[in-house]
Amino acid sequence: MNATEQRSILKRLSDYAIVGQKLFWQRIIIYGAALGLAGFYYDHRVALFFLIAIGICEIYDTVLMRHILATAKSKTMKPRKLFYNLYAGTILSAITISSFCIAIAIQQGTGGGHFLPMFLLVSASIFATMNNHQFIPVLVSRLAIYVSALLYIAIRDVWIVRPPITSEIWLNLFTILFVLGFVLELARTFILGYSVLLKNRIALQIEHKNALAASEAKTRFLATVSHELRTPLTSIKGALDLIDVGSAGEVPPKMTRLLGIARSNSSRLIDLVGDLLLLQSSDAGKFTLNLEMVDMGSLVTANIHNFQPYAKTLNVEVDVDIPEGKFFVLGDKKRLGQVVMNLLSNAAKFSETGGVVRVALSTADENIVLSVADQGIGIPEGSETQIFEEFGQIDSSDQRKFQGTGLGLSISKRIVEGHGGSIEYDSELGTGTTFKVTLKSAG
Repeated sequence: MNATEQRSILKRLSDYAIVGQKLFWQRIIIYGAALGLAGFYYDHRVALFFLIAIGICEIYDTVLMRHILATAKSKTMKPRKLFYNLYAGTILSAITISSFCIAIAIQQGTGGGHFLPMFLLVSASIFATMNNHQFIPVLVSRLAIYVSALLYIAIRDVWIVRPPITSEIWLNLFTILFVLGFVLELARTFILGYSVLLKNRIALQIEHKNALAASEAKTRFLATVSHELRTPLTSIKGALDLIDVGSAGEVPPKMTRLLGIARSNSSRLIDLVGDLLLLQSSDAGKFTLNLEMVDMGSLVTANIHNFQPYAKTLNVEVDVDIPEGKFFVLGDKKRLGQVVMNLLSNAAKFSETGGVVRVALSTADENIVLSVADQGIGIPEGSETQIFEEFGQIDSSDQRKFQGTGLGLSISKRIVEGHGGSIEYDSELGTGTTFKVTLKSAG
């Protein structure tokens, strides 16, 4: 038995047990009503006997269902042994119910139509097709016993009475045959439907397992690569800084520009490695925040000051609207500063030359709201998921106008949500975009 077949059998057994447990009280009510009617209108001693017999069957089934579910969870299930127990329980309960119905029919005599026992047997057959279709042999065994009981009751009347073909006794037999055809077709439909459903469920489980494995492999890869890159990149940047300040001798004028480019790009690589490490730690559930009281007004102002040189290279102005007053939050100062810089960089990058980026702080109820608005190209509708996903780019082509890793907004969202806040945006194509970060006020 290969792994797929094993998984299928275990799932079928679990489904059978779950359905059996859910329908326990439904069966008890049906059996109780039938036994009560039989005891009231016919022989109460016979009804009491079958009450005990059906009770034993239900106890057996209940113990078996619990055992199946318990062993399935502990992964110690032995399918072959459980099959034998399942077949034994099926045959025992089906024979008990059929014998009960035959006993009622015998007490009714011949020619009465036997509505109660026929109804119970047909109902039991339909009930079985709807709830015991996980295993064809189990369902076939149960239906074979019920069908035999139905035919026995109808044929017994014909055999004893020997009526003419025009008698309703013959009509009852023909009706039973018609109903049996319906039951068999119903059983076929449920079996096919369940088989398809189970196949799809197993396929989804396999795909989910493969996706988890791929995600774990990606996380390990990012962690390994990021850690391996951080040390040499830091050394390279440190060496470039020392050269730039003249520690290794005077820098020739022709090298100054090249050193500037090298330092800038090494800084970008270090930032990228830091972003990858943050994503990896977040995926691994190790994302931690060093919480302290943070004045968002001072934090935003300081980051705007550091951002100004980059804004000038893009010919973008920054308009600040931070009212006097303290906007305190309980947060990680470094991470929140990273969010502010990401939003500023994004706004400037997507703004037109000569555009204005407007930054504002305000309060709303017991929250502090940071808004960063640009006058850029805007974001198309329906891009919410793509905007905040890792490496998400509205334009992901190699020839895209706006470069970047697509990590800034994804990281910002994780940081903000790690603070119990939210980040969202309003946008209009050709007009601009406003990002709003909402954090719980601590002031």
